[in-house]
This record gives sequence, C-alpha cells and structure tokens, in this order.
Amino acid sequence: MKIKDVSEKFQISPDTLRYYEKIGLIQDVPRDKNGIRDYTEENCHTISFIKCMRAASVSIDGLSRYMELLQQGDATHAARRQILVDERNHLESRMKDMQDALQHLNWKIKMYDEGKF
Repeated sequence: MKIKDVSEKFQISPDTLRYYEKIGLIQDVPRDKNGIRDYTEENCHTISFIKCMRAASVSIDGLSRYMELLQQGDATHAARRQILVDERNHLESRMKDMQDALQHLNWKIKMYDEGKF
C-alpha cells in the first residue's frame, strides 16, 4: 500500500507515518523502483498496534522501548509484557478518573435541570 492509502486507512497523516518510520516505530518499509514507500501487511499490523497504543496515551518513548525489545526477540518477552501491563494499569487509572468526572458532570447537569444550582 502506498503512503496515501495507509494514511487514509488508519487516519494518520503521511507526515506522522514518515516520523514513525524515522524514529524506528515502523521498520523495514519497502520501496518501489521509484523510491516510493510500499507498506506491507506486516507494516500495517504495526501501524494498527501503534495507533491503538497512542489512543491509550502510550508515549512515543514507551512505544519506542517496546519496539526495541520486540526486535531483540523472545528473550525480551517478560519485559515487553511488563510494559503492556504498566500501560494497562495507567489506562485503567485514567479511565476511573474520567468516569468520576463524568459522574460529577452528570450530577451537576441534574442540579441545573432541577433548578438546584
């Protein structure tokens, strides 16, 4: 897939895709005879993973560390798992905070609706 197609498929700008490649999050993107990127299915799986992790607010540094470990192979299984566990715990905490904020907003709106502000 060309960069325009990948950009549209994942709703990520071409500049962001190039940046992810430059910093090593996306690796081994083949190029055609004219030097144009031609993303593979494996590249697209990586992009999907990156997009998911970024939606969960995983930092670029955290993703970079994970991808570095992934390239090192099976010996880093435990370390990669721990990164995912830590990120999950962080996301669960953020979700709880957001749920609490939503409940407070709903309560406040109810007070306005009942004229008790």
